[in-house]
Amino acid sequence: MIRTRIRDFIVTDEDWIFAVADYTHPSGVRSILRYVPDADGERVRDGMRYRKLDFDDSYRFMRRERPEWLEDVHIVPFDKVRDVLNPVERVTELTERDPRVAEIVEVLKSGGISLDKMGITGSHLPGLNNESSDIDFIVYGRSWFRAREIIAMAKKAGGVIHELSDEMWHRIYSKRAPAIPFEEFLSHEIRKGNRGMVRETYFDLLYTRDWDEITPIERGIDLGRREIEAVVTNADYAFDSPAIYEVEDDEIKYVLSYTHTYAGQALPGERIEARGMLEELNGIRRLVVGTSREPKDEWIRSLTLLEEEKR
Repeated sequence: MIRTRIRDFIVTDEDWIFAVADYTHPSGVRSILRYVPDADGERVRDGMRYRKLDFDDSYRFMRRERPEWLEDVHIVPFDKVRDVLNPVERVTELTERDPRVAEIVEVLKSGGISLDKMGITGSHLPGLNNESSDIDFIVYGRSWFRAREIIAMAKKAGGVIHELSDEMWHRIYSKRAPAIPFEEFLSHEIRKGNRGMVRETYFDLLYTRDWDEITPIERGIDLGRREIEAVVTNADYAFDSPAIYEVEDDEIKYVLSYTHTYAGQALPGERIEARGMLEELNGIRRLVVGTSREPKDEWIRSLTLLEEEKR
């Protein structure tokens, strides 16, 4: 059995590179194909050219090349995995090579976050980043919440870490293409505090569970589209993937988001509006938002936050 968790990457015998998409892997590594060798590719790793696949392209590729690996995500057989790329090991390497990563690491270390709680994912993990690549910075477990506070203080201090420009917010909005207006998106995002700039490079502060926090999150049976209003009663894993909101509702116990756009979207005690796919698992009903990477006509909005913004 391969020990891996979300935000790790794996490399197969064919040199295909997948992003791990789950914490548990009962029948193979649950993942999404991100890079494939291509003689005309613009990115290079170990002398080999690669092409980056977006979400839809990766599914088309898998339907053509490995349809037997295709379920709700891509299931890579354990015996086809050649390497597991570890974000914790990679952040140590990049600290010595990339001054931007070193600056984030130093700020977090000065605030008490140990290096073994940090990681790098995204294109930097397999070394396929280019000049325009963002930095996907991980902090593991409960240390993430302290890291967010440290980043907020660093922004106020006016050093190399600072807030996003309006132009960058518009860029992120266009990339994520959420089903809510820009002003609503911005109100939610600014409150989250999980994005920043290090010099001129955008970075995300991503949450991943510690090993001892991991429990299986299985998919249920789809029952159809649903829109609800409910009060959030617990948001301990609101920044996880999936983001988990326990809610007070006569029928639905949880709202889950599989898209990063709606992670950290609401706080306990807030009333939300959510639209997605209703599913049932072991007699428990959940509303799932993010049935595609850029979900159309699915969302989570904190009605409480938006009402406060109007005052």
